[in-house]
Amino acid sequence: MRAALILCLGVLLAACGPNLAPAATVSPSGSPASVASAPRIQPPPVTPPIPPGTNLPAFACADSSGGKTGVANLVTARVAEQPGYDRFVLQFDSAVPSYTVKRQASPVFTFGASGQTITLSGTSGVLVNVQSATGANSFTGSTDLTHGEYIALKEARQTQDFEGHLSWGLGLSKPACLRAFTLADPARLVVDFSTT
Repeated sequence: MRAALILCLGVLLAACGPNLAPAATVSPSGSPASVASAPRIQPPPVTPPIPPGTNLPAFACADSSGGKTGVANLVTARVAEQPGYDRFVLQFDSAVPSYTVKRQASPVFTFGASGQTITLSGTSGVLVNVQSATGANSFTGSTDLTHGEYIALKEARQTQDFEGHLSWGLGLSKPACLRAFTLADPARLVVDFSTT
């Protein structure tokens, strides 16, 4: 009797214990042909973000104009050399006022209201005029930026800041195609010169 009780107890423990049998294998339902013909879900295409400065206007061998009606103060001016172009920037404290960018055959510019002329580095030039702007009380930095090592832009110099009329002369190594556009936050007028 005691042996029968131990045997029953062993059977019960075996039934309640952990399952030591190998795991069942799950096979896909349907034949291989039906699996191959099932429609596949395609993930949506990934569009990488556009890096800053790559969505720029094309270069044109022509004068340019733009801006908004309004008054602004010039904060600073700067130049930079980039792969494929040299850049001139005027930064304002509010929206960029009306402007013109005009090419000229020489780097000779009228300086101020006196009518005197100045000659900048280079062999050709561009005159940047901004209406309803001044830097008299807000401008920081140099008003004569010389960069002889740049490929296209050799010198940038303020030629006038009088009665809301602001102008900068740009001396170029040779006539170059350009693009002029504005950027916000902060407000900037950008003029690029192709070096290719």
